[in-house]
This record gives sequence, structure tokens and C-alpha cells, in this order.
Amino acid sequence: MGGILSRSNHNSNVGDLIEGSQSASCKRQRTSDSFWEHSPRLIPSLPDEISIQILARLPRIHHLNAKLVSPSWKGAIMSPELYRCRKKLGTTEVWLYLLTKTEGDKFLWYAFDPISVRWQKLPPMPAIAVNDEPKSGLSGIRAWNMAGSSIRIADAIRGWLGRRNALDQVPFCGCAIGAVDGCLYALGGFFRAAAMRSVWRYDPIVNAWNEVSPMSTARAYCKTGVLNGKLYVVGGVTRDRGGLTPLQSAEVFNPHTGIWSEIPSMPFSKAQMLPTAFLADLLKPIATGMTSYRGKLYVPQSLYCWPFFVDVGGEVYDPETNAWIDMPLGMGDGWPARQAGTKLSVTVEGELYALDPSSTLDSARIKVYDHQDDTWKVIEGDIPINDNSESPYLLAGFLGKLHVITKDANHNIMVMQADRQNHSAPSPSTSANSSQKNLHEVPEPVLGSEANMWRVVALRSGGTAELVSCQILDV
Repeated sequence: MGGILSRSNHNSNVGDLIEGSQSASCKRQRTSDSFWEHSPRLIPSLPDEISIQILARLPRIHHLNAKLVSPSWKGAIMSPELYRCRKKLGTTEVWLYLLTKTEGDKFLWYAFDPISVRWQKLPPMPAIAVNDEPKSGLSGIRAWNMAGSSIRIADAIRGWLGRRNALDQVPFCGCAIGAVDGCLYALGGFFRAAAMRSVWRYDPIVNAWNEVSPMSTARAYCKTGVLNGKLYVVGGVTRDRGGLTPLQSAEVFNPHTGIWSEIPSMPFSKAQMLPTAFLADLLKPIATGMTSYRGKLYVPQSLYCWPFFVDVGGEVYDPETNAWIDMPLGMGDGWPARQAGTKLSVTVEGELYALDPSSTLDSARIKVYDHQDDTWKVIEGDIPINDNSESPYLLAGFLGKLHVITKDANHNIMVMQADRQNHSAPSPSTSANSSQKNLHEVPEPVLGSEANMWRVVALRSGGTAELVSCQILDV
């Protein structure tokens, strides 16, 4: 899943500080019990209104050091007022946030600043205390012992044989990840064989995790998407006495009110068209992805019976009508799948992209959806995929460009960027009834052949860590 992108402005004129300080947008409202009334001036001989605007222009990569200057600077750096001022001044910055899973099923977050090309480690996700649950029926649950959105068939088979028990011990197993209103969210998941309703939020302003309002329904492996400033959650699975049960329900979170609201459940209309009751009981419907595109939420779906998945198109949620409709036929049939049960995509500058890993064993191709022809079309240039883990790649869009996060042959995590320009080139369609149309190409071949038009913009040691999820925050 990806978000709509914005470009940061880091070239604000410091000479405009005095004039800008008189703007109502960044003036403080002093109250007797405010932080500012009980603290010394941030910068001697300067009004705090001007000091705040100076600090608002300080790149975020330096905020950790700036907090050490004085208690008043630390309070200012961690105040919501500073970040409201950054938005008004246009000095917010887009960072990439990457979640990895290390040995021992430990989750680690890293933040990447594309301007300074530096990484920062986030505080660990909190421990979770859940009451002990009955341990019966764990074989079916262990089949879902995956992190993030990925699914590894080998683990599923081992789960059926009862050889893995990480679900009993690892918090956030199967949680979903989302980002809205400048914060990261970890939603649901399994812990001690129980599906959870809990939601944890990471706020980069205070650099800490805190628990927020729980979801209405306990769920794991659900899909998330952002539309109109709200966080949507659909599908997933829960656990009852009969084992794992797929969910059709959906709900939406308003970050400004902290309230969850239910929306209509996914109809899974194609699942209702199975020819026999036996197949209807055997094949369970499940959401395999979600993305916001052209003002609606698109949810690809599958029917599954471990370890088999059958694509059945998908459904689209329209917030204006508060209703679900069938996904366009070409879109659903041609949506590339990363692995069984997961379909990643990202929207960049209004265009929907997905990665098709099936071309060769060590490379993949990007496809873009043409809504006019209802087809997926291939963009020239193979992407090297050298990671054989359960999560060989992630997709992200920031600074107006498409990015692929994967691991190289030396187990380094690399962020590759595509610079698309108006460069027409014919590309094959994924549908036989579609016409050939000109597509944009990515310039500047960097990784190997002339047809490869990707360049590495970031690299860090990855070791045995697996890629789980990535999100974009503009703060």
C-alpha cells in the first residue's frame, strides 16, 4: 500500500522570519498554564514566535541533537505547535519508514531521510500483555504465522505439522501496518493464539509508541488503506472455536477524533457464485490487498484452501455512496501477486503500480494500470530481486517517484528509485482484448542492461532481516 505524495520545501528564506512571525498561522496563543510561560526563551534576545520559526526550518535529521541543547529546546522540538508551523511554512519532510523482522521474530523499525541519505532506528514496538487463551486448535493458527502482509507457504505447511509455535510468543504476529496524519499504526495481529483488537500508534513528534482506540473487531492479517485522511481496515481473519474464520467486515478510523466506525462488509459476490456447496465450504474468501486510487478503495480478493489460492477479482468501496461494487474485470484478473495471498501496489502521482515477480527467478517487472483500457501494462526495465525470503520486495512512492525496496546479493537492504519521464515506448498488455498504447519509460539505466532504468538511492546492512512493510510520513 502507498500514499499520495508531496514534495518538501527545504529552501525557505530565513530572511522572511520577521515578516512571517507576524502571520497568524504560526503565532502562539499564550495561556497561563502553557509550556512557554514557564520556560526560558528558546533563543536569547529573540521572541519565541521567531525562535519557533527558526526551529521549524531545522531538518528533522538534526532533531535528536537539538533536543540536547536545553530543556526548552527539547520541549519545543516535541511540541505539536512546531509541526503545525512546519506545515504552514512548507518545511515538512517526507521520510521512508521500513519495518523488518530479524532472527527470533523480532520487529525493528528504521526511518530513512532521502535528503541527508541517512537512517535512524525507531524505538521498539511495545510489549503486549494478553490474558492466556486456550491453546487448542493451534495447528490452523500456526499456518498463519507470518509477519506483516506476507505469506510463506513453507511456514504454513510446517504449521500444519505443528513445528512452529511463534504465534504463542511473538506479539504483533500478523499485524497490519498503516500510516495516516503523520503517524504509523500497528493494528491487530495474533498473540498467544488470540486475535487482537489493539491498535498502537507511533508519533514521530515525540518519537514514541502509544496505544489508541481499539478496532471494533479482533483481526489479524487485515489490509489497510488511507482515503480522505482516514485509515480503513478490511478483512483478515479471527479465531473462534472452529479455528480460523475469514472476515468480510470493514471499519474506518478517524485520527482526529480517535473513533472507529463500521462500514458495510465486503459482499465477496464472486464467492457466492461457486457451483456446489462443497466448494463453497472448502474455499474461503479473503482480501489479498488494498489501495486507494481515484478516490476509492480497491480490494483484490482470493478464494483459499491452504496452501492453494484462486484469484477472483475484487471489489471497490466508494465512500460517497458507502457501498461496494465489483472491481473492473481487467483490473482484478491482471493484478500481479507477490506471493499467495498478497497483492502489493502503490499510487504515485495518480497512477497505480504493482510489481510482477513471475518473469524470472532473479528479476521482476513493474506494471501500471490503465483505467481507460482496464488493463495492466508492463514498464520497460527489469528489477533485480535477489532475496529469497518470504518478503522479497516492498513498494513505496515518495517525492513523486516510484521506489522498490529489496535486498541485494550481499544481503544489503537497498532502495531503488525510478525516474519516469515522458518517454514513449510500446509495452505489452496483460489482457488480450486491450490495444497497444505508448507508456512512459524510466530514464538513466543504472543496474546492468540498457533496458534497466533503476538507480539505488539508499543502502544499509540487512543481514538475515526480512522485509515486512514500508510506509511514508510527511512531517
